[in-house]
Amino acid sequence: MWHMYLPIAGNSTNVLLILGLGGIVGFLSGIFGVGGGFLMTPLLIMFGIPPTVAAASDSNQIVGASTSGTFAHYRLGNVDVKMGVFLLIGGVVGGTGGVQIIKVLRHMGNADFLINITYVLMLGFVGSYMLIESLQSIKKKPSMAGARTSKKPSAYARMMKSLPGQLFFEKSGVEMSFLMPLVMGIFVGILAAIMGVGGGFIMVPVMVYLLRMPMHVVVGTSLFQILFTCVNVTIMQAYSNHTVDFILALLLLIGSSLGAQVGAKVSRFLKGEQLKIILAIIVLIVMVKMLLGLLIQPEILLSYIGGH
Repeated sequence: MWHMYLPIAGNSTNVLLILGLGGIVGFLSGIFGVGGGFLMTPLLIMFGIPPTVAAASDSNQIVGASTSGTFAHYRLGNVDVKMGVFLLIGGVVGGTGGVQIIKVLRHMGNADFLINITYVLMLGFVGSYMLIESLQSIKKKPSMAGARTSKKPSAYARMMKSLPGQLFFEKSGVEMSFLMPLVMGIFVGILAAIMGVGGGFIMVPVMVYLLRMPMHVVVGTSLFQILFTCVNVTIMQAYSNHTVDFILALLLLIGSSLGAQVGAKVSRFLKGEQLKIILAIIVLIVMVKMLLGLLIQPEILLSYIGGH
């Protein structure tokens, strides 16, 4: 009764399950400022959706979640539009290039393997770094925990100052070269295309540790950048690779849009270090799931996920 056939994915799935997954990931998007693709794409793969279709369709879903989350955080004053524009420009350039990479790899037959391996490596690195850094911050005195600059070598600060095009970003309260958010946006845009994510789980640590932005502004600005990056990636994936299942994406979008509004309100009651620790744990759990999927024999994995 609640099952629906997905034409591009080539199988049927439970409508309530997809709506529920969208709601959960949207909730996390609103809290942490991430698109949720790093969690949603592997979950879809676990339930039998082909990796290339899961990645491309989830980019469409992220548009809904990030739109809802961006609007909610903008009303709270947590969006640095100037910073977001530079991240966006880089994201569009990187996303366009990433889609072409996927197109070449699909012809070579290596796209699915690349997506899975990229997930395991990136999730393992980012999750471990965020967890260790946040735990170290909590162990120190409160006055020291927020002093991120004390952890950075002076050489990094001198390098930041030596770059051309220095600008002051009022909302974030930081001064840096516009080249920094531009280059970071290109990197995240490539990931958005390859992994089907908005790049938030990479961008959030980058904005906190490299761009030195306060956590509450990071969340809203990350969603702002993710929104427009994934609009570009979704259009490119649909046009170039024909891997966007719009029925699947629509179901995910409905659930995630509602969840993001709730998540944005909950984020107001959590401190910065608490947000980072919870996000790091979630990232590592997903990484372990993906790693097991690569190591376990296919027939065992198929039996585990229900034989799709």
